[in-house]
Amino acid sequence: MGTALDSSIPLVDLSQDEAAAAQQVYASCSGPGFFYAANHGIPQELLSELFKQMRAAFALPEQDKMAMLADENNRGYTPYAEETLDPAKQTRGDTKEGFYFGREVPADSEEGQLPLHGPNQWPPEQLLPGFRQTVTAYCDAATGLGMRLLRLLALSLGLPGGYFAPYFTHPMVALRPLHYTAEVSSPGEGVFGAGAHSDYGMLTLLATDEVPGLQVHLNGSWQDVQPQPGAFIVNLGDMLERWSNGIFKSTLHRVINTTGQERYSIPFFFEPNFTAKVECLPCCVTEERPAAYPPTTAGEHLLAMYAQTHAGYDVNRKAHGTAAIVA
Repeated sequence: MGTALDSSIPLVDLSQDEAAAAQQVYASCSGPGFFYAANHGIPQELLSELFKQMRAAFALPEQDKMAMLADENNRGYTPYAEETLDPAKQTRGDTKEGFYFGREVPADSEEGQLPLHGPNQWPPEQLLPGFRQTVTAYCDAATGLGMRLLRLLALSLGLPGGYFAPYFTHPMVALRPLHYTAEVSSPGEGVFGAGAHSDYGMLTLLATDEVPGLQVHLNGSWQDVQPQPGAFIVNLGDMLERWSNGIFKSTLHRVINTTGQERYSIPFFFEPNFTAKVECLPCCVTEERPAAYPPTTAGEHLLAMYAQTHAGYDVNRKAHGTAAIVA
């Protein structure tokens, strides 16, 4: 396992050879389900510009943000408390606001008929010069990193490095900038920065500022995950746990504000094609470990989860498309 930057979260050095990195990935994914990804190749200058642009976006007047209110494709602005990630324990929504940006898909294209696919809602260039260019460049870079991590995941399971590639020919990606208020969390009263949840999809690449707040549930307790300069925090989602038949872990995590400071974080969700079939891999199924999850598709799984947690998202607003997207 890689050198620990945190007492419970290992580090994977992406500059080493694939075989060694794959071993570290396996240990991380079958253990805590979280790891730091170092030497990932995304320039710090791009990350710094992304945070600068996102802070400016959240500082826009409320009317300008509401003009980009999340649409039927879940693209756009989500106001404070719109998302409730742990409805059973929360007395109100998460103390954060956010945006969703995805892969740009023309509305009149075949793929654009699918739920969760379509054009983004961009702020006007005169309001935020360079915003769209920066977001697009970062999404391209993060997609490339996601494809690198898919190779390591496949190799770690004894599969060919390109095994997952056909399921990601038209990946569903979501850049989800988040701005947490300075309100101190009160778990006993059901007030959280972000309620406890596991991520829904394949992989999450998290860039965050220097303010702590992220916690993971390991060994029966909540443990802090400290920000580490130059490294992404990577965690696995429910789809990868299903694919691996529970060998890899999609771990509960939450955000708790203990500092009374605002916090900015930018998760990038990297998901398979909408129509990709997700079922337990044969290499992960044995007589002693029978398949624990029924088959599903990436799209149906995500739609169900968004409907549960987003007050502003109506799964029925866009008819389910039937575009013939590979895998």
